[in-house]
Formats: sequence, C-alpha cells, structure tokens
Amino acid sequence: MFPSKALLSLLLVAIASVDATPLKRDTGKATLSFAAKLNARASSNIAASDRARAQQMKQASKSKRAGTSFTITNGAMDYTAQVGVGSPATEYTLLIDTGSSNTWVGADQAYNPTSTSQDTGDTVSVSYGSGSFSGEEYLDTVTLTSGLTITQQSIGVADTSEGFEGVDGILGVGPTDLTEGTVSNTDEVPTVTDNLYSQGTIGTEVLGIYFVPASESNSNGELTFGGVDTSVTTGDVTYVPLTTTEPASYYWGINESIAYGGTTILDTTAGIVDTGTTLILIASNAFSQYESLTGGTMDETTGLLEITADQYANLDTLTFDIGGTSYDLTPNAQIWPRSLNTALGGNADSIYLVVSDIGTESGSGLDFINGYTFLERYYSVFDTTNAQVGFATTSYTDATTN
Repeated sequence: MFPSKALLSLLLVAIASVDATPLKRDTGKATLSFAAKLNARASSNIAASDRARAQQMKQASKSKRAGTSFTITNGAMDYTAQVGVGSPATEYTLLIDTGSSNTWVGADQAYNPTSTSQDTGDTVSVSYGSGSFSGEEYLDTVTLTSGLTITQQSIGVADTSEGFEGVDGILGVGPTDLTEGTVSNTDEVPTVTDNLYSQGTIGTEVLGIYFVPASESNSNGELTFGGVDTSVTTGDVTYVPLTTTEPASYYWGINESIAYGGTTILDTTAGIVDTGTTLILIASNAFSQYESLTGGTMDETTGLLEITADQYANLDTLTFDIGGTSYDLTPNAQIWPRSLNTALGGNADSIYLVVSDIGTESGSGLDFINGYTFLERYYSVFDTTNAQVGFATTSYTDATTN
C-alpha cells in the first residue's frame, strides 16, 4: 500500500475513451498517458487557492483517522480519466486522486450493475475538503484502459454526493489507511493500487509521474504504476528519504533548502511534493526575501508576483537542494506561461512568477510545497516500498516554454 503518512493529490485527464487511452506495458509496470487542460472552475487568485489548500492539508493530517479524507485538487489544471466499471464496462469520468483512497461512482452518471457487480451490504461515507458522498459498497471489475483490468475492486456507489459537478466520482489510489472508518463493518478496503500489486499487474509499489508543461500545444504526460519510464528521463533518478518531521511526514514529505542565485532564502526544512498544488509555495520569510531579490510586486488579481521585462532578463536561478543534489529552475521555469495569463485574470503581456507565499513562517513543519510548476520540469517518483521520493531531469528541465 502507499505509506500511511503519504498524501498526494493527482488528478489526470484522458483525452479519449478507455479503449483509446495509450498504454505502455513493461515487466511489472504499466504506463498510462494523459493530457491536461486548464481548469475552468479555477479561482483567478491562484495563490490564494493554493494557500487555502495548504492549510486544508495541515488540517487533513489531524483529521484523517476520523474518516475524513481531504481531496486537494490542482487549482489551475484539471485532470480526469474515463474509467470502465462492470462487464461489459460502463465508462465513468473519474478524478484520479492519490490524496484519497476510496474509489466510487454515481455522482453525475448513475451506477449500472452488471454480472460482475456484487453488493457487499456495507455502507460507505467519505467527507472531502470540497465535497462528500455516501452510499453502498460494491465489488466490481474496474478497467483503467484496454489490457489493464482489476477484478473484485471495492467501489462505492453514491446515493448522494456534493461538490462533484461534471464528474462521476473518484478513482482513489492513495494510502490504504485513508479508507479507515469510511466503510461499515470493515477496517480498511484495498485501493486500486493495492489490487494492481496483489493481482500481479505491477511488481513494486512505485508511482512515476511525468508532466509536459501546460504551455505546450500537446501537454501530454503520463502516470507509471510499478516503476519508472526511462524513455522520458534524461538522467538517473536520485532519491531522498521521506522526512520524519510532522505534519510534512503525513504526506510525500522531504527535506530541502532553497537558494536564489547565491543567496539561501530557506534553510533546510521539511515540506512536501504535491501535484495538487499549482505553484511553488515557500515559507513567508523565504518569500519576502525572494520578493525583494527579484523586485517583483504583488498583483492583487492573480495573487502572483509581477516583474518587468528588464527584471526577467536579470532573473537568477532558483536552486532546490534535496538530499545534496541541486535541482535548478531557470528564469523561464520561474514564470507562469504567458499564453495562459488571461485564464487567471491577468494581463496578456505581463510576466508573473510561480513562487508564492505558503502563509506561515518557517518552522511550522510544512514550510514548502513543490507543486505542479516544479514537477513539470522534473520527473518524480513516489516509492512506497523504500519510503523515498526521487527526481530525474527531462527534456523540459532547462527548456524555454513559458
């Protein structure tokens, strides 16, 4: 299973039907391709949305054993997938989320029982940060794509749901212990990832994630169950142990320091890696230094720092020291895609920075979040088996895309 203190939100969007979704198979692993689109429901003040999500995650770490799972969706990018349930399969549009663990359907489209559907007689109820559902628990066949099928998967069938307009439910691939207290007469229910492993589809509990920058015309990416796709990396994966500092240790938490140019702005401290956060969030004292060093001024509409063309030309590299390995963000990697400025309510010709304030001073136990704008530059690996997180360079690490 995924580590009991791991919480990572990942929402993926497939651009076609289940059978048309590209699938690459290798011994003990399976790679699914996906594409991203701008979240039409996103708040224009993306920094405020990310800060609220960070606070919600801290609250979730305290509440998760009370049967509450906080799904923290990416504020700017929308990711969903077409998933088949039953045989013959009915396709549902599900959020794929490693920040929650119950798989369920029935929010928009009603559940269609088939010959493989088994009502367990148990009830299920989960409350999320942005919604909830309750209903009955079934066992059924789940088809992620042609050739990738799970039998006897535990799924919830919603009688009522709130906050899931436009989707049918969630495909939960998070830590198994997040299912505690959600299903009657059951301590835990196996997740999709658990069953992929136990049924021999994947050989190890490792999740590899590859994003293509959102500014690209073909912003495809991929999710690899059971290993690393070396065809998209340009260097070896370097790993770092999960942090023991709370509350970062409840998630995919690591230790790192951050420097801008030659100036350290955040000493070594604990934080998390999270695809559900759009920006790079850093402790308030570190952000104040970054703001001063870059010369950026706050844009109230987007909540992002805005810089001039001259300031951009003089922007220094932002370096993340993770386990003794340096991961650089070039000046171009530090700015929001200018082609997407207006989608956030910004000016088309402005230059906005993707580093923002987490809202608390350093020393809180969760002093940074390396979000989507970091992860689109580096391949990331979440290794449950060895309790570690890894990163590798890709062709986009140093590319000028924004």
